[in-house]
Amino acid sequence: MTSAPRYGLLLDVDGPIASPLTRTIAQPSIVPDLLALAAAGIPLVFNTGRSDAFLAAQVLPPLRAAGIPAGARIHAVCEKGAVWFTVHPDGDTELVVDEALAVPAAYGRAIERLVAERYADAMFFDSTKRAMVSVEQHVGVPAADYARAQAAFDADALAAFGRLGLGARLGEREVPDAAGAVQYRVDPTIISTDVESVVLGKDFGAARALQLLAADGEAPRAWFTVGDSRTDYAMADWLHAQGHEVSHVDVRPADGLLERPYPVLTEPVLVNDEAGAALLSRLVADLPS
Repeated sequence: MTSAPRYGLLLDVDGPIASPLTRTIAQPSIVPDLLALAAAGIPLVFNTGRSDAFLAAQVLPPLRAAGIPAGARIHAVCEKGAVWFTVHPDGDTELVVDEALAVPAAYGRAIERLVAERYADAMFFDSTKRAMVSVEQHVGVPAADYARAQAAFDADALAAFGRLGLGARLGEREVPDAAGAVQYRVDPTIISTDVESVVLGKDFGAARALQLLAADGEAPRAWFTVGDSRTDYAMADWLHAQGHEVSHVDVRPADGLLERPYPVLTEPVLVNDEAGAALLSRLVADLPS
């Protein structure tokens, strides 16, 4: 009988793994360290707002090129829990999409037109999303310029729900539908804005991750969750509420650390993927020899 893994890793992709500047895995130690952890029996789950297409283009190819070990427990939970699949050395399982959580197609078409007509200089419409509607900063657009365009876009994205008779929220602002309900959320990050069902989130993705792991082995005895924004704390919040031992690693603490009843860890100097790389290297160094 095998013992439960010492811990599992629940990893946001943008920030801890992929550089927010290049949108690729830029730190050379990340791929070998992820694979060393997987070979040691540590479950790895990418819990991201990104699409499955982004993972297939930017995250999985270097892992496959380096050789995913047999028996590795690697899962991908995309679009904050609406899309998921399992990674194997010789290919992935069939992609699953929770269509009930998808933003209406008419809204997606309206936002695609909006970006083309008013915001194409700063951002692009992410056509790879299956359940969410997302726009993203063009690489090379200065952060300050994108932030100005994003603020205007977010307001327009919220207003577009009203024209379709749907309820939505943006931060503290809510625009309910005729029945007083709010079904969708406009959620800006530092490089993108996601429009999504209010059901979705990093906590929902964490619950999906545990369902996937329950199908292929024992649950970890503890967890590290890793993210670059305040919304990523929801992973650890959910795990803690379910009685799991968890520590959250905030790789971009400049937004302000949140007080939590579980450990919140940071790197003294490093941020984003450099901090993510440092964490993974430290975990690998601590593996039993």
